[in-house]
Amino acid sequence: MVSSRNLQLKERLKQPEILVAPGAADALVAKIIEKSGFEAVYVTGGGVSYTTLGMPDMGFITMTEMVQKAAYIVEAVNIPVVADIDTGYGNALNVIRTVKEFEKAGVSCVQIEDQVFPKRCGHLAGKEIVPKEEMIAKIKAAVDSRLDEDLMIMARTDAIAIEGLDKAIERAIAYQEAGADIIFVEAPRTVEEMKKITSSLSVPLLANMVEGGKTPLLSAKELEDIGYSIVIYPNAAIRVIAKAVSELMMELREKGTTRDYISNMFLFDKLYELVDVDEVRSWEKKYQV
Repeated sequence: MVSSRNLQLKERLKQPEILVAPGAADALVAKIIEKSGFEAVYVTGGGVSYTTLGMPDMGFITMTEMVQKAAYIVEAVNIPVVADIDTGYGNALNVIRTVKEFEKAGVSCVQIEDQVFPKRCGHLAGKEIVPKEEMIAKIKAAVDSRLDEDLMIMARTDAIAIEGLDKAIERAIAYQEAGADIIFVEAPRTVEEMKKITSSLSVPLLANMVEGGKTPLLSAKELEDIGYSIVIYPNAAIRVIAKAVSELMMELREKGTTRDYISNMFLFDKLYELVDVDEVRSWEKKYQV
């Protein structure tokens, strides 16, 4: 089952139409993504940090916490899952264990970046990156440690903010040559920079659409036309959830009731439909003593 999803993702990225992979930090949002017709889901490290710890994306989430979240999401959906594994949680040796653990969890792609550990959000100031050779070693370790050759390795570079665009592209080419199946150059600042990135590489490229971030917010079709193969919206859902819950709490605090807010909610039946209660009830009947 998992292996077929790995191949599904690999084959999908050979198609000319861009793959849209919205971000999820939990299984419920992942199910909504799948039921909305999307073909893949992205497990966002930042989102997991926000929703699990209530803390920023600055390296607080551990490998085991991320693996557990990824496993829940893989179990909840039938589409390929792309997982953010930050820096691999250490050096090349740590990457070996990290990739093995995420592969056991059932993800179809792992994304590793070249920031110094502990990392921070790619659109925050103050990032640092490891030497290019160290990241190349991590990529090779990731490639060598996967059991299924269809498990995709994505390499991300945060070098634009530190070394500039040309150096970032130089790193991206080196990461491609080291065996990365997908390249992610984080936080280009203009459409022209994005075009230069896509014209410089031959493997599938990922675009990261961060609302309020450094990169222009383009449509999936516009990104496809530039040359991107996959786009993620890592925390769009969480931004909506945070705003909606904040407004609900203000309503409840001011009025002492949620009665006037019902039109903004999924009520009991709709929520249970979302979590497949009928299927669970069929299990109940099948195994009833």
